[in-house]
Amino acid sequence: MTRRALATLLLSAAFISPAFAADAPVKPADPVKPAPAAKPKAYIDPIQAAADPDFGLQGEYAGDIKGDKRAIQLIALGDHKFHAVGYEGGLPGEGWDPTLQKWEADGALDHVTGILTITSDKGSGTIKDGLLTVTNPAGEKLGEMKKVTRQSPAMGAKPPEGAVILFDGKTNDFVPGKTDGELLTEGQNSKTKYQSITLHVEFMTPFMPAARGQGRGNSGVYLQGRYECQVLDSFGLKGENNECGGLYTIAKPLVNMCYPPLTWQTYDIDYTAAVYDGAKKTKNAIITVKHNGVEIHKDVELPKGTTSAPVKEGAEPGPLHLQNHGNPVRYRNVWMVEKK
Repeated sequence: MTRRALATLLLSAAFISPAFAADAPVKPADPVKPAPAAKPKAYIDPIQAAADPDFGLQGEYAGDIKGDKRAIQLIALGDHKFHAVGYEGGLPGEGWDPTLQKWEADGALDHVTGILTITSDKGSGTIKDGLLTVTNPAGEKLGEMKKVTRQSPAMGAKPPEGAVILFDGKTNDFVPGKTDGELLTEGQNSKTKYQSITLHVEFMTPFMPAARGQGRGNSGVYLQGRYECQVLDSFGLKGENNECGGLYTIAKPLVNMCYPPLTWQTYDIDYTAAVYDGAKKTKNAIITVKHNGVEIHKDVELPKGTTSAPVKEGAEPGPLHLQNHGNPVRYRNVWMVEKK
């Protein structure tokens, strides 16, 4: 090899990429980003939801156990898993005393036999064909509960003379006014702005068994676009101020009257607007709420607006806002009567 050839070879070697040099460290590959978690499936149609066997089992059961009234709310958690909440005296709003302790247990469905078994240290229960059979730890039968479907006594309430129809499937006072068939979707503001009113709203949360907490049937009814009465699938939960019927961050409902998902529910609200002297608030807004016909708030003061509210507190009239929180909640039969 000539000196010129050797020099050329050495010069070329000096410019070889370090990544390809035998003694150079190998550059690690870029980390693979995990795929975003799939959003939990949401059913808004009971017929479609019936394809999931868990849907037909979730719900409310009531009956007599050793001569005493008992009830259970059965929550579907996805993948054939369930959580049961038991009540003495009957269901919430129908005999149960909120001062009494509840009991809770977990269960699972055997999709081969179609039998759901709930177990606890107090005994167990099996559900099939809408009948819950309860036994003690020794296996002795204590009684039965049948599945029940409740309907709000305020369902289908007709607007009185002089009421303002906000939505009834024909009249649509909302912006953008998006609908799903004859139902109103979430994410709406009424064109009509108001001060003090009585309000009727019917709503339905979706069946989202794999979702949890605030990701499960979330929306909200905002009075004057300022103060939120929460909408959420909180069926069987404790009943906090951020759950269904809660006045967000202000007051929890006296009783959790949330029905199972894909059941139509009602809010009947008496709302008195805050009083202002110029820009200064001199009296807080006051609200009374009936959820599915049961009073869950009585003359509660609203000292502040909800943080996520589209309208800040003030003296001017405001709209009815139906919050969009990414879940397909549906509304119907929305009307109000302005108070003088």
